Amino acid sequence: MSSFLARTRAVALVGLDGTIVDVETHVGRGLVTFTLVGLPDASLREARDRVRSALQACELEVLDRHVTVGLSPAGLPKSGSGFDFAIAVSILLASSKIRAQGVAGEVFIGELGLDGSLHTVPGVLPAVIAARRAGISRVYVPQEAREEASLVPGIEVRSFAHLADFVRACGGEATRARIVGVSGNTGSRPQRNESGEKSGLTRAEIDFSQVRGHNAAVDAVALAAAGGHHLMLIGEPGSGKTMIASRIPSILPALSESDALTASAIHSLAGDLPAGGLLDHAPFQSPHHSMSIPAMVGGGSSCIRPGAVSLAHGGVLFLDEATEFAPAVLDSLRQPLESGWVRIQRSGHIASYPASFQLVLATNPCPCGHLGGRAKSCTCSSVQRRRYLGRLSGPLIDRIDITLSMRVPTQADLKCAADFTSASLKEQVCEARERALRRLRDTPWQLNRDVEGSWIRSTHPPSERILSLIDRSVDRGELSMRGADRLLRLMWTCADFSGKNTIGLEEFSCALQLRQGGEHYGIG
Repeated sequence: MSSFLARTRAVALVGLDGTIVDVETHVGRGLVTFTLVGLPDASLREARDRVRSALQACELEVLDRHVTVGLSPAGLPKSGSGFDFAIAVSILLASSKIRAQGVAGEVFIGELGLDGSLHTVPGVLPAVIAARRAGISRVYVPQEAREEASLVPGIEVRSFAHLADFVRACGGEATRARIVGVSGNTGSRPQRNESGEKSGLTRAEIDFSQVRGHNAAVDAVALAAAGGHHLMLIGEPGSGKTMIASRIPSILPALSESDALTASAIHSLAGDLPAGGLLDHAPFQSPHHSMSIPAMVGGGSSCIRPGAVSLAHGGVLFLDEATEFAPAVLDSLRQPLESGWVRIQRSGHIASYPASFQLVLATNPCPCGHLGGRAKSCTCSSVQRRRYLGRLSGPLIDRIDITLSMRVPTQADLKCAADFTSASLKEQVCEARERALRRLRDTPWQLNRDVEGSWIRSTHPPSERILSLIDRSVDRGELSMRGADRLLRLMWTCADFSGKNTIGLEEFSCALQLRQGGEHYGIG
């Protein structure tokens, strides 16, 4: 009896980067066995049992010969159950159960159930992006992943709910297995509330008009949003830190098409991409303070998943009760804050994820939380205060552009009418960003937060007096060299927010006050 060889394609993901993998199947003489080679991990090795069961459930007896499935390139690490569909189709081609026209060489993404049903897997969106980049014109995905795969323009998407449906569409004969018992919807994703607010309000319900007694703080937060500047809110419990921070996404502009596609691909890898299209609004991540370093920056052994910093790409990473986070977890933010990327190295491969986000920290000034408060006096010793705020390292604090001291509003504060809403603040933020974009149109930067200080000094320098004041602050140790550059960026955001085209002493004074707002508590 002659041998048969067939080839289909799948996608191996390492971070957001996808590599086309040839799934080659040889059916020939020898002992009845099913061998899978090509550096598969444990979850991928289990594909042999899933595929065998699915084919038998569809009454496709094709595994009664010596079957070898190779994944090429063999040296590339491969993981996950997303290769099941490609392996099954390759076996069906090699055994002549389906016709090769329109199938051989195409990309297949999906997991097989034991009954032959097709299920989606994390990372469908970046896998389809990788297929389009490789010149593939058609992909086959499970029915429940069709909407996600169709987000990528320029590629044909074909979907099936069951392997038997695919076989019949390709000219073969197959039947669906009868399932005894309750069949559940394994592909549905839970709806997430990304507002991060303790009250449980949805994104559509939160608005800055609900904030009372903090008019100056809201103006400063809007300015921070205009430049994408990192922000820290420090004050006693109940002063409104979480309320203000959770409303920042409501004043951020919608993501650009490229940023939306990147953010959606990251969330697809994490398995929490919302249904209904691209993630076009700014993401908001508010993790618990008990999280680990891999949960913050990403990690894993064979399959590296994105962490909170990448899930917040293009949006806000809010760390409530920041001093309760492990110091090592907080310090792991330092490199992403500078570069906007996370590179995770594992044996044999490196995964890179974008991580350009606005960091917002909220913390009490001391363990009891009442330092500087009006209603209660602080009961903490000076050693306890230093140890408490010392959990925020100096290098991390140096990367914070704006520090706001929060107070519980007085009756007089509450009587001051707030004439702002999220919509009006968003309009101001968008106008300020458009001014910055016009100034930065021939540069690789889009936000003042990312502009290099050397470029500002050479292209849009402040006056000699302001430069002298900044240099004097550096000599006295009040500013680091990084802090001096960040002060210049913040000055330009103050000008953009005010509708000015130059920076002067007024912008210098405003930026310095915003940057040193935590000195009352010994921060900054």
